[in-house]
Amino acid sequence: MAEISPIPQPPAVPFLGNTNLIDTHVPLHSFELLAQQYGEIYKLVFIGGRTTVIVNSHALVRQCSDDTRFVKTIGATLKQVRNLAGDGLFTAYGVEPNWGIAHRLLMPAFSTLNVRTMYEGMLDICDQLLLKWERFGSETIDPAEDFTRLTFDTIALCSMSHRFNSFYSMEMPKFIQQMTDFLTQSNSRAYRPGILQSLPLFGNGSYEEDIKDMKEAAREIIRNRREHPTEKRDLLSLMLGSKDPVTGEFLSEDAIIKNLLTFLIAGHETTSGMLTFATYFLLKNPDKLRKLREELDEKLGPDDGEEISLEQLGECEYLVAVMRETLRLSPTATARGVEPIEDTIIVGGDGDPANPANKHFMVKKGQGIIIQEYIQMRDHRIWGEDADSFRPERMMGGAFEKLPPAAWQPFGFGARACIGRPFAWQEAQLVLASIFRRFDISFTDPSYNLVIKQALTIKPKDMHLHVKLRPASAAAADAAARRRKHSKITLGTEATKETEGGGDGHGGQKMYVLYGSNTGTCEAFAQRVATDAHAHGFHATLATLDSKVSQLPTDGPVVIITASFEGEPADNAVHFVHWLESCPPDDKSLFKDVQYIVFGCGNREWANTYQRIPKLVDAALSSRGATCLLERGEGDAGAANFFSVFDEYEAKMWEVLSKQYGTSASQGSAEPSFKVEVVDVGTARAKLLRQPDADMAQVVVNKLLTRPGTPEKRHIKIKLPVGMNYRAGDYLAILPTNPLEIVKRVLAHFGLSAEEQLSIKSEGPTTFPVDRPITVFNILSGYVELSQPASTRDIATLLEHATDEESKAYLTKASENHEETILTKRISVIDILEDHKDINLPFSSYLQMVPPMRVRQYSISSSPLAHPGHLSLTVSILEAPALSGHVTHSGDPAKFYGVASNFLAHLAPGNRLAVVVRPSNASFHLPNDPSVPIVMFCAGSGLAPFRAFIEERAAQKASGREVGKMLLFFGCRAPDVDYLYSDSDLKVWADSGVVDIRPAFSRSDHQACSGCKYVQDRVLKDSQDISTLYRAGAKFYTCGSRRVANGIKEACITILKQNRPTEDAREIFDRVQKERFASDVFD
Repeated sequence: MAEISPIPQPPAVPFLGNTNLIDTHVPLHSFELLAQQYGEIYKLVFIGGRTTVIVNSHALVRQCSDDTRFVKTIGATLKQVRNLAGDGLFTAYGVEPNWGIAHRLLMPAFSTLNVRTMYEGMLDICDQLLLKWERFGSETIDPAEDFTRLTFDTIALCSMSHRFNSFYSMEMPKFIQQMTDFLTQSNSRAYRPGILQSLPLFGNGSYEEDIKDMKEAAREIIRNRREHPTEKRDLLSLMLGSKDPVTGEFLSEDAIIKNLLTFLIAGHETTSGMLTFATYFLLKNPDKLRKLREELDEKLGPDDGEEISLEQLGECEYLVAVMRETLRLSPTATARGVEPIEDTIIVGGDGDPANPANKHFMVKKGQGIIIQEYIQMRDHRIWGEDADSFRPERMMGGAFEKLPPAAWQPFGFGARACIGRPFAWQEAQLVLASIFRRFDISFTDPSYNLVIKQALTIKPKDMHLHVKLRPASAAAADAAARRRKHSKITLGTEATKETEGGGDGHGGQKMYVLYGSNTGTCEAFAQRVATDAHAHGFHATLATLDSKVSQLPTDGPVVIITASFEGEPADNAVHFVHWLESCPPDDKSLFKDVQYIVFGCGNREWANTYQRIPKLVDAALSSRGATCLLERGEGDAGAANFFSVFDEYEAKMWEVLSKQYGTSASQGSAEPSFKVEVVDVGTARAKLLRQPDADMAQVVVNKLLTRPGTPEKRHIKIKLPVGMNYRAGDYLAILPTNPLEIVKRVLAHFGLSAEEQLSIKSEGPTTFPVDRPITVFNILSGYVELSQPASTRDIATLLEHATDEESKAYLTKASENHEETILTKRISVIDILEDHKDINLPFSSYLQMVPPMRVRQYSISSSPLAHPGHLSLTVSILEAPALSGHVTHSGDPAKFYGVASNFLAHLAPGNRLAVVVRPSNASFHLPNDPSVPIVMFCAGSGLAPFRAFIEERAAQKASGREVGKMLLFFGCRAPDVDYLYSDSDLKVWADSGVVDIRPAFSRSDHQACSGCKYVQDRVLKDSQDISTLYRAGAKFYTCGSRRVANGIKEACITILKQNRPTEDAREIFDRVQKERFASDVFD
């Protein structure tokens, strides 16, 4: 017989034994140190002479997990938990009859099949977490607290159909707080002398009060169920109405209360910890996070508001590996207790009794043993030299299945293993997939390293996160698109569903018009193509590019109209572009049956990235076997002939498509494809006004910033809808209505009453409401652009309806000299109609000519740190004499009104408007490190994003954080005219040292501008300060018109020439632009 080795023990002190070695706040730390000192096994003596053996190696744990030799015991902490949960499933002794009854009744209820029926409830609570993070992610998130809310609410809803509504309040619900305090106290009491438990010390009084309150709350849940029974067969129903199949007994109400409380303890505590640890490990290992994201993107697709299905989760192998590895490194229940049924010998080392190097230890019947799961699952014998590293790959490829018995057991083992494992696993899969699919998550403190807090379980301590919605990149669509999908108003820049032609028949060759659009221009072009399709013998489907990821159609031509935004795809084209890039290059069979056309929109101001995305899409399709039917078209949004270029390209496109597919206009319906008829005269206008919905914001403040009598600039504060958030530097997109003045002009020309009602029918896809009554006023004010310059195609249509030779001559000249005659004077269709009354254009034709209303984007001028749930805009109101010199029917000189700016200008506090936050270019945000200095160049309302930047830094400084120097170059007319916020916010921030302002006044020689007329002049004058900050690693930003941006660029190049005369200054500037110079240029 092998020699029995003594179990080592640290030196003890009288009365206390080894109790003084245990940190009562985080006992795990003490056990880790003792394991390092004493190895695979040791014993401790606690107060009263109780001896406990602690085992740390896999070999010993495997032997102690043999149900024929060992049974579960209730350790010191669980004995304290029994003060609340008694003989509930988790804390019962094995010999207690209620454990057997409850186990037999409830074990089937937690089968994998039954847990699947609880998925809907899990989705419900998970969505509440997601909505909270969407709204408050820019603030500091405590994931341990939020995951506690989530898991608590989930187990309550799924097991007893009760809602605690934890996410409905910023404060933790009383019941949850009491339970958290109870578990913390129970852990501390486990290591205190018993005599201290009865004294009014250490929170004993509140401990007893919490127990009383929680039992009463459980009793009330049961009472409510008895009074209001439900057909739902949840766990509470099972406990109330089921007999034990063995004894024939029902559970007593006392036993039901104890098990109900057990569910709430065990059902939330461990899972919330696991979710928090998984988040920590993923953030500390970006390569693993990237792998997880790639899998979620592939298996789940874009976050378009569709629920994640259980079948999709089942395909996420890497997600499962992440969860397994998380529980290996940080099992939230770090230890469990067993005792031998009889005297027995356990073998150390590798556990082989025949290996002479292994020690043998005797443990007596009834000897308490603590299995340190936290330590044994890092055993280097099993997990290798990198056992302390987070490596999910070790759980894949069949490796997990080949692990030795008991090597991975975070849910306990044997008959007393956690019966709720399928529930916890399903819930954790859903939550982890949801948050990492939807959000970009980062530590508030990038240097954070794991600190543990311990109650009944362990969790990361003081771990705080910043959370923001992921850009529409390889993973998820903007969450605002998800909300819009379910709202009653859909903003015109996002199609979440395909739109097909309507009407009684869908005759014609199929075609697909796909667009990528942020500002609405590409969508408007795509809408025009889809509308015109019917007339050319095609039946069009209109959709976003993202909707066709992995499924490009082959049964008709694919027309792609997409934009580049500083070299990046539009928000609703990101997934599509990433998918194309990830497809095997030069695989000619991939798209061999796809026939396509690409038209690209861009801005030549961004020479290095002009048309990058359209070029990329064209090249990617062509190199992978698709057939290009027409050479890619290009439109420069900054050019005067932008719309005319598209008109010409579209005409060529129809020629090519008609020839390729053998279609003609006769293949369409013989009836007109677009008809308008009057069905009522002003009797139901109110019913058709827009309804407030999830995307409806509310104006709080609208005040004038400039001196009366000068061009208006306004500060507009807006209360956002719940769940919509933003970052400093982002845009707010608004859906405006046309100025009343131009709507009246159109009504007058066509002799229509604003109250008249129309019914619109269309054979093709359209942005108009179809087949229902709507007032003429609503159509003209909200659905179409009335002020856009007439295109060459518009002029051709007008020419067809002109009867006077003078009008025909004018229109012919306008067509031949379009830019000079029309574009530079911004002459609209209604301008031409008012000047040439012989043009007998039907109203339906007019509606088809004018483009659909598009959203406008404005830079947000506030920080969410200062105004959570609110934002502000700083807007220039455009109202000026029309460049055309046109005179209206009334004889008054026509004015040009900016559509969106005038819409905003006339909103009063309390008015509502449809909005959505749009992220700006990734580089146009503040550095994550607030100590990085920044230099900002702007003029006029270009101040908007920089006001947001300054406000954010001011809030950070007020909170005690170190902030870098901010240098603002701001151009305006005069200090008493339009020096925005100079007597309010900017003054306060400048006085507090947050920002250094360098103004330039174009119409004043005020001393503050140091004689500088324009921003670029001030930049050159203060070049030394700019150079100093450049050398200090500053980041640079420009916001303003193209003219302002070009002037600043040239000034910066001049400074570079002065500082580095032997080098190519323009080349240096181009490099700086790529690395740390962000611009937001508008016209």
